[in-house]
Amino acid sequence: MPADKTLRLSIDVNNPYFRTKVLTASPEELRLLLLEGAVRFMREGRDALARKDYERVYESFTRAKAVIMELVNIMRPEHAPELCSRLKGLYMFIYRLLTEGSMEKNTGKIDQAIQLMDYERETWTLLMERLAEERGGSSGAGAAPAQPPNGAAPGADQPRRVSLSA
Repeated sequence: MPADKTLRLSIDVNNPYFRTKVLTASPEELRLLLLEGAVRFMREGRDALARKDYERVYESFTRAKAVIMELVNIMRPEHAPELCSRLKGLYMFIYRLLTEGSMEKNTGKIDQAIQLMDYERETWTLLMERLAEERGGSSGAGAAPAQPPNGAAPGADQPRRVSLSA
């Protein structure tokens, strides 16, 4: 993420609360905002598809795919190459599901994409909580890298698992 925290995505600059939130967020919080945005746009697109509002479907999925590409572009493989490679594969799989789902009007593929991205958001939230605990409960804005340092997925001891096969 650039030093000035500029996002290459359209954000609601007329909303001063959101603008301040983005400009003052740590790298971890910015990534969480991207994940939440992707999930929100995917759900909007899914709902629009159910209503047969195809213009809204296109807008929402275009925004969701832009967020996904931003998540791919902000990765730093020099810190954790294997983790970045796996995450890139996951994000590209989700991107493909969205593209195919919207073209085919297949809500099953879209639901799968939403489920995977929501799981990623939950995982990132758990990691942020764990990092906050390790820092002694401080917010530690900007103190940790944007990717998990050792490549271990937080919450790996949780019973819920997702597997992908190409």
